[in-house]
Amino acid sequence: MAVITLAIVNIFAWFQLNGQFLNDKWPEWLKSKLFVFIVGAPIGMALWYATKWSYEYFGFTWNIRLIGFGLGTLVFGAMSWSLLDEIPTLKTIICLLLAASIVLIQVTNVIGE
Repeated sequence: MAVITLAIVNIFAWFQLNGQFLNDKWPEWLKSKLFVFIVGAPIGMALWYATKWSYEYFGFTWNIRLIGFGLGTLVFGAMSWSLLDEIPTLKTIICLLLAASIVLIQVTNVIGE
């Protein structure tokens, strides 16, 4: 549940922070500071719950921190590529693969605790 919440929150956060760069096909309110304020509190609460659920499952705060970093990087990359046409360079693709590795290691506990 924590990982799904993080994925959804990162999508909303992407629009909150990068909606200002979208072209004119998108609603103008996505570019407003009011939108930033309105979605700020729900995003914060969703992150709070994701952290709580992750801690209850893993017993550590490090897991959600690293999962959040990796998942946030993956969502940011996908959203920027698909909505802003920012094509990833080789360097960025390598970083995205590393981010995916971080998420998989933390979610599966491959290395143990």
